[in-house]
Amino acid sequence: MYRFSNTVIGLLNLFTLLASIPIIGAGLWMAKSSTTCESFLQTPLLILGFVILIISLAGFIGACFNVVWALWVYLLVMLFIIAALMGLTIFGFVVTSQGGGLEVAGRVYREYRLEDYSPWLIKRVTDPQYWNTIRSCLLNSKTCGKIALWTPLDYVNNDMSPVQSGCCKPPTSCNYNMVTMVAQNPDCYRWNNAPTVLCYECDSCKAGVLESVRRDWHKLSVLNIVMLLLLIGIYSIGCCAFQNTKRAETDYPYGHNRMSKVRPRWDYYWWRWWHDKKEQLY
Repeated sequence: MYRFSNTVIGLLNLFTLLASIPIIGAGLWMAKSSTTCESFLQTPLLILGFVILIISLAGFIGACFNVVWALWVYLLVMLFIIAALMGLTIFGFVVTSQGGGLEVAGRVYREYRLEDYSPWLIKRVTDPQYWNTIRSCLLNSKTCGKIALWTPLDYVNNDMSPVQSGCCKPPTSCNYNMVTMVAQNPDCYRWNNAPTVLCYECDSCKAGVLESVRRDWHKLSVLNIVMLLLLIGIYSIGCCAFQNTKRAETDYPYGHNRMSKVRPRWDYYWWRWWHDKKEQLY
């Protein structure tokens, strides 16, 4: 039983070590995405991925080589990882639960409003220093260059990514053909045909970035949930392996009877005396 449980936890930690690689890769994919350039949800994911990688290695060594202190540290850190991953997943669902965009009459694509997203995301994306970094990333990604040569018919028949819809064109409701006294969307006045300006300072562009964050996070949440269930199962087996490893370090092997002396109950001698008296009387 000892060999079996420790072998299982060793193999599971080897599997977890390998499984942490996709988590790290997913975080790097979000960090280096050529169309969104978001970096406020994947950083915790990267940290968790590297921690799982290191602690899985410790658990593998502790289970396979009977290192009790390594397994103790492994179980302690695993408990914190499970709590952190659970909190991160719930937090991600909460802050990305809003949004989704609005349908545009006669168009395939959707348009996005900044006020439809969570206040936490809005605060991050509207920070000038943070937005300048995202803006530079969007310019380097050439996202808008992909639709620069579209004809009016292409805008009617083709779909766009959230970033293209928000950053590469003015809102569909804008009217530039004649002077109008009707108030228009403020983004209509922020639009400029210059390739380095376009609508990168529009609220619709910020909303498009947040929509990309929302979609990417929902995809990664599936991976997070699978990893969470896996870690809980491994933690449970790890507790058994920890007990087995502690038993292996004692002076007695598994299954050996360690009882050397049993102290009788408090009424044993009184009962014995009374029993002897009854035998003498009868």
